[in-house]
Formats: sequence, structure tokens, C-alpha cells
Amino acid sequence: MKQTTNTILMIRPVQFRMNEQTAVNNYYQQKIEGLTPENANQKAQEEFDGFVERLRSVGVNVIVVDDTKDSDTPDSIFPNNWISFHENAEVVLYPMFAENRRPERREEILNIVEEQGFTINEINDYTSAEEDNIFLEGTGSMILDREYGKVYAALSPRADEELIIEFCEDHDMYPVIFEAYQTVEGKRLPIYHTNVMMSVAETFAILCADSIDDKQERKMVIKHLEEDGKEVILITEEQVSRFAGNMLQVAGKDGQLYMVMSTQAFESLTDDQINAIEKHCSILHAPLYTIEACGGGSARCMLAEVFLPNA
Repeated sequence: MKQTTNTILMIRPVQFRMNEQTAVNNYYQQKIEGLTPENANQKAQEEFDGFVERLRSVGVNVIVVDDTKDSDTPDSIFPNNWISFHENAEVVLYPMFAENRRPERREEILNIVEEQGFTINEINDYTSAEEDNIFLEGTGSMILDREYGKVYAALSPRADEELIIEFCEDHDMYPVIFEAYQTVEGKRLPIYHTNVMMSVAETFAILCADSIDDKQERKMVIKHLEEDGKEVILITEEQVSRFAGNMLQVAGKDGQLYMVMSTQAFESLTDDQINAIEKHCSILHAPLYTIEACGGGSARCMLAEVFLPNA
């Protein structure tokens, strides 16, 4: 199994704004004074287009699908929460916490991916869990180490333990489950998505160990990463708040690897951290300030990796 892919699905927003339904437990969302929903969407589109251009400039194959105005989906720019694509020609659909995110799951998006020359043989659909208020938001909730067959997941209202285990059983993967926190107004509260505090690349991992309050769990997560030969590059909670954990490694032309992140994340890194990453691969970053502030997600959340076989 490969850990990186050259093909990414991205959804271009048409009504991006701060989603009031996700703000209840996504503490990274912020109100920007004087920013109207129309302005927010226009700025998000500009950031989106610039990001796509940067990825394509290094040879990443980006499939861009426009969101539709048929339903009110302010977070459609973050497709990695509702879908994942796998090397065995399988697509997985996930149960989403916010009701206004569920219409993001559009069948025509699968058709477009197939039209781009990929094979889909099976759809594994966990979305009925929504009826029981059980959620698992894709590769936001779970960091997949496809090569070593492990799933790293921090429990939260958007990452149900039993469903994580069911996913692991269905995909023959080993669950590495823990709790991760952030400080909000002096309280330690669960981080809403694992992918804001860690990222697993081919030969290294980015990790905010400080957010794992239980020392045994912290040691366990680091042990799993290190026993698979990965260099663990630690980031701080302050860097997490600037989306330094929300990175993804992708393959450009000729298999050249890039660690993709936002400019805000890049600027939060120390020289030592940048050097540590660049020992393994190049860094690619783009400004995503409006998307980060209103959406509470960053570069990684915008990228749904396509591992499907070619038709």
C-alpha cells in the first residue's frame, strides 16, 4: 500500500462562510469583523484557486469539482470528511456531525472521478450511523497510515470509538486510539479532528504530543510511529492553533514528494522543524487565511486523496 498519491479531489466552494453548526465544537473557527458571507465566499474561492494552481504547478493531478447551489453546504471545501478513496477500488462514505454537511455527499462527484479514469468497484457506506448520532468524519477523524496498516484517531464527538474499530476491522488495519485536547478559555476540551494535531507521511510524522494529556497514550502513539521507522517531528499547541498539524504529503511529477500546508502553518514553524521536514521532502504552502478563520480547517482538510486504481 502506498502512503502518498499524485491525485487529489478538491471541491470549489459556492457558498462558503462560517458554519454555525460546526462552530459548537470546532474552536478554530473565528468571526472576522466586517466580513459578509459573499465576501467570505469570494475570498475563499480566490484562496482555493491559488492553492489548486500551486499544486498543479508541481505536477499534482487535481480533480476540481464545483459545489452546487442546490443545497446550503458552507463547508463543502473540506471533502476529506465525507469520503475516502482506496487502492482496492473502494470508496468509503462517512457519517457527519453537522446536518448541513451531509448534502456534501453527492453521487455525481463519484461519477466525475470515474470519468477522470479511475475505477470504483465498491461503496462502503457508514452514513446510517447518523440516525444514532454516531459520527466518524473520514480522514479528518482518522489519520490513515496505509503503508503500515494503522489508523491514528483522537476520540471526539466526531470520532466514535466503536465506528473507528469497525472501520479498522473492515479494512484490516490496527486502531491506535487516544484522546487529544486543546485549551479553550482555560478548559481542556477534545480536539474536533485528529488531523489538526498530527499528520503521517512516508518516512516521518508531525505530532503535537502536548495535546495528548495522558502520558501512557502519548508514549503509545510515539512508539507506533517510531516502530514503523518514522521520524517524529513535534509541534506545539500554539502551532496547532495556526494549523501546523493540518498537513498532507502528496506526490508531484516524477514521484517528487511535497509536504502541503498553509502559509500560516509554514510561518509558525521553526527553522529546525522546517529543516527536519525538508530532510524528507519539499514543502509547498499557500495562503488560506479566510478558509482557516471561517472554516476552522486548513490545507489537509481541503484534499481528498484518490488512491483508486486506473480504469
